[in-house]
Amino acid sequence: MNTSHSASATEARAVRVWVDGRTILIALQDGRTVGFPTDKFRLLWDATEESLAKVKIEARGKALRWEELDEDLTVEGILAGRWQI
Repeated sequence: MNTSHSASATEARAVRVWVDGRTILIALQDGRTVGFPTDKFRLLWDATEESLAKVKIEARGKALRWEELDEDLTVEGILAGRWQI
């Protein structure tokens, strides 16, 4: 039985996050870069570009936080495509 496993979404960690227009981009520790449009989440949909740019990496890279918007997203959920809209 093989007990080793490859990196999964639950192990993915963000090392950098930035906004390009209405797209959130995340650099992961494994070298991948992923992005998603803000229209996938209700609170991000209506947010100004200035508010979107205030995103922070939290929980040792496992979550994104917009304090001003009171929005938290997990990296795992983003990678799994768990969208609100």
